[in-house]
Amino acid sequence: MHSRERLASDFRALGVATGDVVMLHASVRAVGEVAGGPDTIHLALKDALTDAGTLLMYASCPRYVDEVGRGNLTADEEAEVLEKLPPFDAATARSARENGTLVEFLRTYPGSRVNPHPARFVAWGKEVDFLFREQPWDLAFGRGSALERFVELNGRILMLGCDHDTATFLHYAEHIVDIPDKRIVRFKVPVLENGTRVWREMSEVDTSNGAHPSFPPDFFAQLMDGYCARTSNRGGRVGDADCVLVDARGLLDYALGEMRRLARV
Repeated sequence: MHSRERLASDFRALGVATGDVVMLHASVRAVGEVAGGPDTIHLALKDALTDAGTLLMYASCPRYVDEVGRGNLTADEEAEVLEKLPPFDAATARSARENGTLVEFLRTYPGSRVNPHPARFVAWGKEVDFLFREQPWDLAFGRGSALERFVELNGRILMLGCDHDTATFLHYAEHIVDIPDKRIVRFKVPVLENGTRVWREMSEVDTSNGAHPSFPPDFFAQLMDGYCARTSNRGGRVGDADCVLVDARGLLDYALGEMRRLARV
């Protein structure tokens, strides 16, 4: 069984330092049995960061909130969603299940905050106000987003025992890379305006099927692994989980180059 103190020591050994700004993706199961339950994991990471640091995770939204208009639902399913789905409330809506359980533990823990958008992040720490200073409605992972300011803060990405293809930060690269023929999707989200539920249109680079026809399956994992190989980053362990900690700015530069190469720009 892993204690909070042991996990904090593991985070420090991996390279997490006082005052870092860390975006975390985590598999609770991979860490192993933890004394005190899953909250102990984010508390241990906060111990390593201290109050001078910042922790960021991607929460997103519950199922169907951002599905109307994407083409993934049948006509009958879409009609039912349009009829029944309540407006999205960033303050109370559960995190997307596919993002793992730890983000929901962090979201509901005292001191955490979220940005008011279906492309929702949860954050804790010193730089929350800066990260959430603004949020574009369309192209929500791109210019003006929390991910852009994360780069400005020299943020670091921590993959804690999870699939490297889940690195949400790389959606920022997809959004800002200057290549032709990017796939853009448009859909509708239920929101509350003046006390009434309305379906508001939104657009983003296609984060589900790939931003460009030339991008291969599991592209994010290939980018993460390729960057780690280039920088001789072999990672380490936190609890029972294999982990890697990478600099967001370096990963971004590498990813943009690979995206341009594949798109032959």
